[in-house]
Amino acid sequence: MSRGLSRSCGIAARGSRVGIAAFSPEVRVRVQATPALLDSTQSFGHQVASTSSTQRQVGGTRGYRSTGSHAPNIDPVDLSFDVTHPNEATTPDQCLVVCHGLFGSKQNWRSLAKMFAHKLGMPVFTLDLRNHGHSPHAEPHSYNAMASDISHFLQKHDLKNVNLLGHSMGGKAVMAFALNEEYNKSLRTLISVDMSPAKGKISPEFAAYTDGMIEVEKAKVKTKSEADKILQKVEPILPTRQFLLTNTRTHPHGHLTFRIPLGLLASAIPSIGDFPYEPPPPVNATSPQWTGPTLFLKGEHSRYLNRHNIPVAERFFPNMRLEVLDTGHWVHAEKPAETVAMVEAFVKGA
Repeated sequence: MSRGLSRSCGIAARGSRVGIAAFSPEVRVRVQATPALLDSTQSFGHQVASTSSTQRQVGGTRGYRSTGSHAPNIDPVDLSFDVTHPNEATTPDQCLVVCHGLFGSKQNWRSLAKMFAHKLGMPVFTLDLRNHGHSPHAEPHSYNAMASDISHFLQKHDLKNVNLLGHSMGGKAVMAFALNEEYNKSLRTLISVDMSPAKGKISPEFAAYTDGMIEVEKAKVKTKSEADKILQKVEPILPTRQFLLTNTRTHPHGHLTFRIPLGLLASAIPSIGDFPYEPPPPVNATSPQWTGPTLFLKGEHSRYLNRHNIPVAERFFPNMRLEVLDTGHWVHAEKPAETVAMVEAFVKGA
């Protein structure tokens, strides 16, 4: 969790709709400067109550253009998932698939899945990405691998007309999926929550988190309160420590362990700031694009989407729109009702 995140760009918040033109060169000179790209990835979830509002959305057409990328030779894994069905299936031919962020799991989205299902009238699938939750542990922990897993999941369950949403690390995973023309035939809309398709260094605190969790395992503590005392050495904020401890389970010998592969994720952390594709023209004429309806949902006080990388997102996803909420990085946790309303309006209008 980034502490003291500064306001990253001078754009309206609290549910405002921001056109890409707002980031034209003439406007950028008036936007508050930001530090160099900090493209770290995190995830956080809360149990939330359901309220809703609506906003206008981007329209779209079927038969979207996808150029460039093909599937790498990666063996996919079978992802663990939950499915939430609506009480009334008003849109049974579509579904929403949700991917969490680093150190997260499908349980972080449980309450929002119920809200999405109710508002959208379609089944909502929440996934555990590889090396997270109850999904298999496998190398490599890369965005190409995660995209391959998502494709395998959709094919295995014969899901069509997919509305695909990802937060943070999950946002990069769903963008990598969308840019792969062998995968994206079933994709209807794309939603990235506070994450850009840009390359950058991941925050050093994430390496500290894995070190702290490894220390917890070595200490063979038996209670979460004991584990929390150890994690205080690397993270002073209680909700973040509680979030990390959602990954614990009790070993048959009685002490706590983590269900995520700490060594594997520790070695993969540098690559989590990466992205498998270079931006399309004017940078790279062979880079892929996906022209279907795409929503970027930004936290106003987060630096993950900023004036430097939003134009990069537009080159990959020319049919994108940007929405901003008065939150930090955990947009869906801080403003759950507003997040659901924006996603509902976008998906229904696409």
